Amino acid sequence: MSISAGVAAGCAADLAFGDPRRGHPVALFGGGAAALERLTYADCRGAGVAHTGVLLGVLAALGVSAQRRSRRGGGLAIASVTGLATFVALGGTSLARVGADMSALLDDGDLDGARRLLPSLCGRDPSVLDTAGLTRATVESIAENTSDAQVAPLWWASVAAVPGVLVYRGANTLDAMIGHRSPRYANFGWAAARLDDLLNYLPARIAGLLVVLCAPVVGGSPAAAVRAWRRDAARHPSPNAGVVEAAFAGALGVRLGGPTQYAHELEIRPTLGDGRIPEVADVGRAVRLSRAVQLAAAALAILLSAAGRSGRRSSVRR
Repeated sequence: MSISAGVAAGCAADLAFGDPRRGHPVALFGGGAAALERLTYADCRGAGVAHTGVLLGVLAALGVSAQRRSRRGGGLAIASVTGLATFVALGGTSLARVGADMSALLDDGDLDGARRLLPSLCGRDPSVLDTAGLTRATVESIAENTSDAQVAPLWWASVAAVPGVLVYRGANTLDAMIGHRSPRYANFGWAAARLDDLLNYLPARIAGLLVVLCAPVVGGSPAAAVRAWRRDAARHPSPNAGVVEAAFAGALGVRLGGPTQYAHELEIRPTLGDGRIPEVADVGRAVRLSRAVQLAAAALAILLSAAGRSGRRSSVRR
């Protein structure tokens, strides 16, 4: 029960505080990764494998050490360490806050403010986006990050405790830093991108199921969410983002996808969903759907971690 209590405490802390504005451990990890890159970078996959392996190996070792030390302190220590690691890894509350801020800016017609805020959500080039483009980018980013920033870390916290959630957050951070297809990182970032795909594979599908279940929260249809997922997700360039974005599109009754401009390239994304073009009001609906999925994911993670602990105790008795 100590791990499940820790997961619950981490969720409560994220809900209450969101991401720290200064000194966030994820930002510190990113700074360390950037510093190491100056020593390890080479335009080949092998260098990227070594870079990724060193950084995540350090996180795994720290996680294992922290978990072992906490076991010596008993249930409260285990819950505290698990809660801290979970809190550090979660980003759902900050995601919802940024989404709400974007909704307010777009509703006020403040495109300059919305363009300044967009990099907090995704890596697209905001300078080329009008209201419709900013709206679609926000809805798609809220969908993808609901899985990446909340469902996935909760999954790894529940099934692999402190080492699992730290390694997941590190891998996801490296993917954001070097996992894209720019000329510099097409080879060097290959390992980070593929590992992130692997670690997110099951959580993304759990997120998709939770979107289906939560669709009525925003007046959406679970059947429409399932239909969009089954029909459209596999056409998305990401094996995981496509699942969540398609499910969101169906649940919200909108159509996502289309030309997507990043700093390094223009992608023509496939159409997800068969509804109308997203409107500014749909940003607020996406935030509400994200919050509902986040709460459902927290409840599921607490139950899973508690069930896993009970199962291990039963095996020991036998």
